[in-house]
Amino acid sequence: MTKILRTAMMAVALIAILPLARCRAAAADHSAMDVVLLGDSNTWIGGDDCDKPQGWNYWWRESFAPRSCRSYARSGATWTNTSTTRRNLTQDIGVIGADNVIYNQVCRLIAAADSGEQPAPSLIIIAAGTNDAWFSRKRPGLWAEDAAEVNPSTVTRLRPSQATSLARSVMLSCRLLADRFPQARIILLTPHQTTATTLSNITRVAEMIERCGNAMGLPVIRQDLHSGIVAADEKVSPKYTTDGTHTSIDGARHVAAFLNEAISEITDN
Repeated sequence: MTKILRTAMMAVALIAILPLARCRAAAADHSAMDVVLLGDSNTWIGGDDCDKPQGWNYWWRESFAPRSCRSYARSGATWTNTSTTRRNLTQDIGVIGADNVIYNQVCRLIAAADSGEQPAPSLIIIAAGTNDAWFSRKRPGLWAEDAAEVNPSTVTRLRPSQATSLARSVMLSCRLLADRFPQARIILLTPHQTTATTLSNITRVAEMIERCGNAMGLPVIRQDLHSGIVAADEKVSPKYTTDGTHTSIDGARHVAAFLNEAISEITDN
């Protein structure tokens, strides 16, 4: 091989390597971040320690690589409270219920942080809304008001049983988190598409969550639009879900890759 040919081949190889090197150099180090996840069954199936591969949080933790990642998610949870919702730190029923709400995951998180069991999070991710859309009849106050009708600066004066709309429930939980963990970045994830309810129901819930996020200055990631899970496709031939709602391992990996990019874009800039 001539010297000229060797030089040319090395130049080509360098050109091919440089973009990858730049990507690696640009990747942020998240090893000092303590992450907390709240949500419903699609986060819960990843386990409290994010160690079960059917959940997106398992694969996301692997790629995002924070110092710690703890899930407080519960199967069956909704954002929306009811007129009988009360503070409940112990319930784990796995189905929809008056106390199975994001508010009580917030209370569990705060209690764990106050006791020293949980490091103060630097990133809080909340992924919920599927059950609000799916079981809307069990949340009669769901659409009672819009985000624009809720004052986020005074909402924490309410008991959970007084926050029975989706908008007021979202703002109550997020305000409690922001007040207790002012150093934390809070990111809201809208629900995936699902075959369990109509796309219009999921979209309506997602749009309300987005309006709440906008009102509170919180970033919102529209999984219903961009995660790659398409209910019409899953109904014909399941690929990313096991039942039209809950991710398969392939689906969890796919969603995690999407979220790793979307969340990194928020946290690294």
